[in-house]
Amino acid sequence: MIRFLIVNFLLPVLSVRRFVLVLALCSLLLTLGASLKPPTYKMGKLKYSGGGDWYGNRTALPNLIDFCNKNLSTNFAADEGIVEVGSTELFNYPFIYMTGHGNVIFSDLEVANLRKYLIGGGFLHIDDNYGLDKFIRPQMKKVFPELSFVELPSNHKIYNQKFKFPNGLPKIHEHDGKRPEGLALIWKGRVVCYYTYECDLGNGWEDFGTYPTDTEESRSKALKMGANLVQYALTQ
Repeated sequence: MIRFLIVNFLLPVLSVRRFVLVLALCSLLLTLGASLKPPTYKMGKLKYSGGGDWYGNRTALPNLIDFCNKNLSTNFAADEGIVEVGSTELFNYPFIYMTGHGNVIFSDLEVANLRKYLIGGGFLHIDDNYGLDKFIRPQMKKVFPELSFVELPSNHKIYNQKFKFPNGLPKIHEHDGKRPEGLALIWKGRVVCYYTYECDLGNGWEDFGTYPTDTEESRSKALKMGANLVQYALTQ
């Protein structure tokens, strides 16, 4: 519309040079207007009880958000939201991230709320930051007693979104020298919970240099794999 008005009404009275300048200015204004579009949604970090450090990987989600907004054209708010397992606010987040090293306890109310969220279309990414495994498995069994974690094959959709991972989940950080496992709880054909074990995917999202073993390659793989999870969560 702006271009139409310029061509039909301003062009006759402007020199060619001024017309080009006006056109460039209008294009800039349109670009700025698009960039000022308010965020559509937020990513959430799960706050849980039990004493585990749910608040770990402090720079991880903001960096993943920035990467997704630039590479997937998502419109996430720049900052993560903190949401408790039993809160109704859980349903405002299409993607929830959970991490930590220690104990996790879900109350009966939290179990029911998390199950309702996941069955209703939500997505939970659990990222073992080393030491979470023995605590989170029994808690998720309370949420889905009829399901067990299964390892996803490398041809699963999660590994074949915008970024391709023909060998499945990449190894980001060493723990016990084991291979990384991308495990899932699958409800009626849809992955509702994806669990990264022996991988530490979220560590790779943190500010570069946070860990001495960081490389540009490992960080790139981590962010791309994270973007795949987000794309899957938003489109399934």
